[in-house]
Amino acid sequence: MADIHAHDILKSTQIVIEQALRKLGHQDSMIELLKEPMRILTVRIPVRMDDGTTTIFTGYRSQHNDAVGPTKGGVRFHPGVTEPEVKALSIWMSLKCGIADLPYGGGKGGVICDPRKMSFGELERVSRGYVRAVSQIVGPTKDIPAPDVMTNSQIMAWMLDEYSRIREFDSPGFITGKPIVLGGSKGRETATARGVVIMIEEALALRGIEIKGARIVIQGFGNAGSYLAKFMHEAGARVIGISDVNGALYNEEGLDIPYLLDRRDSFGNVTNLFPQTITNDQLLELDCDVLVPAAIENQITETNAPNIRASIIVEAANGPTTLEATQILTDRGILLVPDVLASAGGVIVSYFEWVQNNQGYYWDENEVDTKLRIMMIRGFKQVYEIHQTRNVDMRLAAYMTGVRKMAEAVRYRGWV
Repeated sequence: MADIHAHDILKSTQIVIEQALRKLGHQDSMIELLKEPMRILTVRIPVRMDDGTTTIFTGYRSQHNDAVGPTKGGVRFHPGVTEPEVKALSIWMSLKCGIADLPYGGGKGGVICDPRKMSFGELERVSRGYVRAVSQIVGPTKDIPAPDVMTNSQIMAWMLDEYSRIREFDSPGFITGKPIVLGGSKGRETATARGVVIMIEEALALRGIEIKGARIVIQGFGNAGSYLAKFMHEAGARVIGISDVNGALYNEEGLDIPYLLDRRDSFGNVTNLFPQTITNDQLLELDCDVLVPAAIENQITETNAPNIRASIIVEAANGPTTLEATQILTDRGILLVPDVLASAGGVIVSYFEWVQNNQGYYWDENEVDTKLRIMMIRGFKQVYEIHQTRNVDMRLAAYMTGVRKMAEAVRYRGWV
């Protein structure tokens, strides 16, 4: 079932890539090249478990295109990881890098495992095993991994250490999302959420809505969702709904976000502590100013899109809205800020971390946040301008913005 779902995500991504390239005037050869990753590696990782048995894990690394520069993207540890999903995610990373004008192509990796059922030692051995398996195709000038679903700075630290042992020199620029003491960047942990906040501010301004008192609904209370709730609450917005895998909470007057943040567990679960909850489906259809899907793919579909009552949707998750739903929402006049634009904050600050590693000179958090804001706003304005001048929906406008630089680099190199 998961594989069918991932195939759908890859296919819909390829459809929009083709539309974008045709709108930009490119030929079939360019479409054939960019609709699939240039390279995908499947690896088998033997790991000695705590009980003395050996488990063989399957992992992937997808590199979409390196015409602009080295590929860049996260590594996720999740039982639902599939090859088509990793391919699609690497293409999305290319688009994010293109929108932000970073010198990268997109990459993505994953290991089929469940960190929630593994000990600390087992998790370390999987992390190191993955790096050994992909070490020939990654590196500071080849492909730069980062955290993703169910991976964190500790896992990045193990991966960095393993890569440094293999290469026999310290390589902080090999990976981003590291602990600060190992060359990580200030502001990296909150970067995705801060980028989403900037997009919400820009979208609200377009609609003439004040952020103070604006009604916000956030689906998902993990890293991005919880930080987003915190920042929105601090800005004076009313976060009237949040959800996790167990259900959703709703209060028209605004939820007590500091209280919820204090009680969420390490996987973002908090609704199980409350007797009165609503469903995730009900949450998505709440009357609000801004709806932020920050959970998983395909949450807004042609089935529920006609019932969405948000004025603005800002996609913090990857692929939360289907192509059919995108068309319905656009026709209804709902402003959709697509995932490849809205969630680009993470890769932008990862780029800052890589730059700081290469320079050996580190910035304070204010400098990181200032640079992030400049790049996010520039990306938003470029996408919105194409949306208006070319009369295309915001998703297609974002794809056109994201793929343009890569296609130009491919042409200059003479690949097609």
